[in-house]
Amino acid sequence: MFIYLHGNVTSQQIQRVKDEAINAGFTQAFESKGQEIVVVNCIGAVPHERKLELQEFFMTLPGVSGTQLAKTPFRLTARGSHPENFSVALNGIKIGGKPIVVIAGPCAVESEAQILATAKAVKAAGASMLRGGAFKPRTSRFSFQGLGEDGLRLLALAREQTGLPVVTEVMSPDKIDLVCQYVDILQVGARNMKNYDLLKALGQVKKPVILKRGDSASINDLLLAAEYIVAEGNERVIICLRGVLGFDHDYTRNISDIDAIPVIKGLSHHPVIFDPSHATGNRDLIMPMALAAVAAGADGLMVEVHPKPATALSDGPQSLTPDMFVDLMRQVKRVAHAIGRLTPKNKE
Repeated sequence: MFIYLHGNVTSQQIQRVKDEAINAGFTQAFESKGQEIVVVNCIGAVPHERKLELQEFFMTLPGVSGTQLAKTPFRLTARGSHPENFSVALNGIKIGGKPIVVIAGPCAVESEAQILATAKAVKAAGASMLRGGAFKPRTSRFSFQGLGEDGLRLLALAREQTGLPVVTEVMSPDKIDLVCQYVDILQVGARNMKNYDLLKALGQVKKPVILKRGDSASINDLLLAAEYIVAEGNERVIICLRGVLGFDHDYTRNISDIDAIPVIKGLSHHPVIFDPSHATGNRDLIMPMALAAVAAGADGLMVEVHPKPATALSDGPQSLTPDMFVDLMRQVKRVAHAIGRLTPKNKE
């Protein structure tokens, strides 16, 4: 059950509502404050008939403006728990605001020359953040696994030289502290979407988290996974769609789940970004899917870019060259402006 209070309520009135919720049988009462409204999100196995009675009761309490019964299995990530627009801010960049935020960089950090060249190229083209893998989960044990901490150091060096915040994947709870020393946003890869120990541990950090959809995960699965992070205290979760498992592997890596963008934005208040590189697995398909995602309401894009994709140690076929990325940014800017969104300044 969601209990809505006026934005000017006192802390005592909020606490009264939370105390009454616990007394009524709810096991938890989470508080979320916006500029014009406060929401108390009541969670627990209370019978439906009892909830109907409680709706009338809570309406009699000072400061309460309305109530709503939850209609989805997820609670903390539901739009009902945060009706106002929600964005994740970092270094003056807002993911979930009016601008389209573009995160770009190689699948994996391979060398100092490679990551610095990529960082400078994507910055010049208008990217807001740099991505790059230091620890790489690979299907084959003998594929390139990343440079580890050396890769993290190179990402930090690229940030120092370009000013771009950096994003990288963390694969296990024991690596969180190490990764946090070097990067600005932590990413949970598709393979780890249901690594609940990792998700709970990420709820303890103060950095934003990009949570990628598993290749066979439902939308409910994805938002419930996000709740593991939010429930531990970290609300700065960004949902990333990257395609779902399909059958036409001769032509595409996955089925692009673009329709999930407006669905999730209707169900949840968390920002949604799209990764056309992993969705398609084909650099020739990145442009149309990226533009479609922006038109569908995505708050940002995550795109793989490499100076020499033919020699990339991972995901070369789905990596754009710097020149292709410049063209992508030009087209993204046009679509964004057509639908009333903005993009960072980029070279024409």
